[in-house]
Amino acid sequence: MITPARILIVDDDETIRTSVVTALTAEGFIARGETDGLGIREELAAFLPDLVLLDWMLPGPSGIQLAATVRTTSTAAIVMLTAKDDVADRLRGFAEGIDDYIAKPFSMAELIARSSAVLRRRGRIPSVIEVDDLLIDPDAGVARRGGVPLALTATEFRLLNFLAGSRGRTLSKGQILTQVWGYEDYDPNLVEVHLSSLRKKVENDGPRLIHTVRGLGYRLSA
Repeated sequence: MITPARILIVDDDETIRTSVVTALTAEGFIARGETDGLGIREELAAFLPDLVLLDWMLPGPSGIQLAATVRTTSTAAIVMLTAKDDVADRLRGFAEGIDDYIAKPFSMAELIARSSAVLRRRGRIPSVIEVDDLLIDPDAGVARRGGVPLALTATEFRLLNFLAGSRGRTLSKGQILTQVWGYEDYDPNLVEVHLSSLRKKVENDGPRLIHTVRGLGYRLSA
């Protein structure tokens, strides 16, 4: 069994830092936040992250400076959070060994998707998710039930992928809205409409997998 991946986020914006840690924890990761990178060496040694999310603009050492430290003292992957859009800056980052960039402002759905893709490449999360006879390949964008491909829309696939990635746990409408759509202020009925459509496709020829937990939310489990 693969243990949950550990993710460290270094960002001096408390709102962003707290929101990202909350979202990653809800997704099943072990997440920790730091305001700056002054104690990055000690944090890397103590927390042993599989992935470090670094803000480019930080008080003290910048994200790009910290990336060099992470690369020389840890085996963690690096994803840079940045408002910089200069090609030269990005190339410099890749030269420092950065695995990916996420441009600010970003949605939580994008952050989780990009972080998960990096961790899958590192072998820290399964590339294929299986629940009973349901198989989901996030990288290929394919889902099958009993070996039969499911004709899902892009939104339905993201929804199914999120539910499956959190399989066995009950997810509230708010969590689903944040992770799948990237916003918290959408009409909660949006979740019900898409879940209803998803259920028809996933459970057309097999037992129920998507369960309603009255008053709490939804859970995908065999």
